[in-house]
Amino acid sequence: MDVRVKICGLRTAADVAAVAKAGAAYAGFNFFPKSPRYVTPAEARLLALEAPDGLCKVALVVDADNALLDAITAEVPLDMLQLHGHETPARVAEVKARYGLPVMKVIGVAAEADLADLLDYQLVSDQILVDAKAPKDAVLPGGNGLTFDWRLLVGRKWFKPWMLAGGLTPDNVAQAIQRTGARQVDVASGVESAPGVKDAAKIAAFVAAAG
Repeated sequence: MDVRVKICGLRTAADVAAVAKAGAAYAGFNFFPKSPRYVTPAEARLLALEAPDGLCKVALVVDADNALLDAITAEVPLDMLQLHGHETPARVAEVKARYGLPVMKVIGVAAEADLADLLDYQLVSDQILVDAKAPKDAVLPGGNGLTFDWRLLVGRKWFKPWMLAGGLTPDNVAQAIQRTGARQVDVASGVESAPGVKDAAKIAAFVAAAG
């Protein structure tokens, strides 16, 4: 089975084209205003309309209220919502029920204890994204280019599909997959030439290395 790749933080039509050409499975749009990858719902709509059939369009939000989610889902043709904040299992279930879209919950990991919440979130989400936990003083909850100890995931089995993120690059993604057994991987800063600026060559190299 091929490894499925998600490229997150797309901001231009060229980004979407590069992701589609490389053969990634997911295209992520970031709706967190503090991120250099931020797009408005109007901008994301135009990008989503550029995506070919079969490319899963994902909205990344951080502790978004219903008003913001209403605005995003009304404007942007999406296939999945990615919750990257401190959403509780109850909030995840609420979002899934309200919008009728698959929901991916992000779990930040720095130590083994951080994996304890995974079971509760698996019960209410469609997928789990295991990411490096952001430092306490970080502005961004993800996309910081940080890895975590992949050995924490060795031998673990979960009953929902999961995705590995955190400091992945074209140079280390194959090793990360080999060590963790991940069948899905996510990248944002690792395929950029500058914060928020995607590099088509790096996107292609990442997808090839992951495959």
